[in-house]
Amino acid sequence: MKPVPHPHLLGIEPYKPGRPIEEVERELGLSDTIKLASNENALGASPSAIAAVRKAVERIHFYPEGGAPDLAAKLASKLGVDPASLVFGNGSNELIELSARAFARAGDEIVFSADGFAIYALVAQAIEARPVPVPPRDHHHDLPAIASAIGPRTRVVFLANPNNPTGTIFRRAEWEEFVRRVPDDVLLVVDQAYCEYVDTPDYPLLLDELARRPGLVLLRTFSKIYGLAGLRIGYAIGDREILDAISRLRQPFNVNSLAQAAALAALDDDRHVERSRRVALEGRAEFAQAFARMGVAYVPSQANFVLVEVGEGAAVTDAMLRRGVIVRPMSGYGMPSKIRITFGTAEQNRRCLDVLADVLAEKNR
Repeated sequence: MKPVPHPHLLGIEPYKPGRPIEEVERELGLSDTIKLASNENALGASPSAIAAVRKAVERIHFYPEGGAPDLAAKLASKLGVDPASLVFGNGSNELIELSARAFARAGDEIVFSADGFAIYALVAQAIEARPVPVPPRDHHHDLPAIASAIGPRTRVVFLANPNNPTGTIFRRAEWEEFVRRVPDDVLLVVDQAYCEYVDTPDYPLLLDELARRPGLVLLRTFSKIYGLAGLRIGYAIGDREILDAISRLRQPFNVNSLAQAAALAALDDDRHVERSRRVALEGRAEFAQAFARMGVAYVPSQANFVLVEVGEGAAVTDAMLRRGVIVRPMSGYGMPSKIRITFGTAEQNRRCLDVLADVLAEKNR
C-alpha cells in the first residue's frame, strides 16, 4: 500500500513553462539557442541589481526579513501608497494562489477569462473551487460577460491587464462600466504583470481605485520589466485588511534575501527599465511590420510578446526549436493554431523572424 493523494489533484494538468535553453541544447545537440518563449526581459537584469545580488550572497547564511520592510518602504514611495498596502510573494504566481486560498473554499466559484493566464484555473482546481472561464471576445476579456458570470457563489474574479497570452488590454471606460456591476464582497484581482509595457493613454493603472474599492487587489512583478524572473519576486497592492488575510498564508521567508536585494537596487535603475521598455516596443513594431509582409495574422499586443497564427502551433514550434529558436505553442490555452513569441533584442528578433518565415514557407510548399 502507498499513500493515496486527494482524488481531485489527479485531475489537475500541471502548468508547463517554456522550455529552458539548457534542456533544448542538451536534447538536440544545439548551441547558440535563443529563448523567446517565456516573456523574459531581453536585456536581462539591471547591472546594479546584479551587483546587489553579489554583495548579498555574503549574507545568505542568515534568513531574510519576512516582510521585506526596506523594499516595501522604497516601493511604496515610488508608487505613492502606504507600505502597509503591499505584500510580497515568491513571484506574483504565489500571490495568485494565496488570494484564492484566502477568499474561496471548496464549492465556491472563481471567475476569469477563458484565455487568461493558465494559473487562475489551476489554483481554483487546487482548492476545489469551481473554475468559471468566460469566453473572450476577439482575444479580449469580455468584461460584460464576466460581470454577468458573477453569481452568489463567486468569491474571486481574476482579470489580467495586459492579458497573457494574448497581449490585449481593457481600457478605462470598459473598466468603469464593469466594476459598477461587481458586488463589494467579491475579491477582484487585477494581474498587471506587464503593465509597464503599455503605451496607450486610457490604460487603467487603478492605483487611484484602491481607496474607493477595498476588495480590489493589484498584482505586479519584478520578473518582466525588471528582469528578475529567476529570483521570483512579485507584489500585491491593496487594502491592508485584505492583504493581511493573504499574508497569513505566506510561508515565513517566502521572498529570499537575494531577491529582496536585487529588487531594491532595480527600483533605482530607471534607465534600465526605460531601455527594457524601449526594446519591447521596438520589437512590437518590428514584428508587426514583418507579419504584414509575410501575410501572417497576429493579435496586436500591449505587452512584451505577441500571439501569432501559424496554422499548426506545435509543429511550427518544434521546427523552430530544431533551428535553435524556442517559442511557445498555445495548445494548452485552447489555441492549437497559434504560437506566442517574446520580443528579444534586435538581433534575436531578426533571427526569429527569419526562422519563422523559413518554417512557414516549408510548411506551405
